[in-house]
Amino acid sequence: MSEEIQANAPETSAPDAPQASSGPSSGPAPRSGGRPGGRPSSGGPGGRGKFFRRKKVCKFCTEKIDAIPYRDVRLLQGFVAERGKIVPRRLTGVCTTHQRRLTRAIKQARNIALLPFATRH
Repeated sequence: MSEEIQANAPETSAPDAPQASSGPSSGPAPRSGGRPGGRPSSGGPGGRGKFFRRKKVCKFCTEKIDAIPYRDVRLLQGFVAERGKIVPRRLTGVCTTHQRRLTRAIKQARNIALLPFATRH
């Protein structure tokens, strides 16, 4: 009986270790989420849960900034993409009135060469 336990011991010694297959690979392991590309399901048909997205709040309204200074380049650079485009408000979470003021300040800063119009290639 102890011979049977010893004979089975090498097979069950490491149950957590990945098994090396001698056959052809079937590709990458499937990712959790149920959608191709490994993105989590968004709660649609067949989805497990609703994806929780935090509501974006206007930075200028929370900090009570009324006037957006065009000279504050560090502030403006956060709302300009790497290529030089103004980031839309649906991505930044800025309210409509502050997005208009922000756009005006970015354009003023570009005109007096504080911000670049576009990146160099």
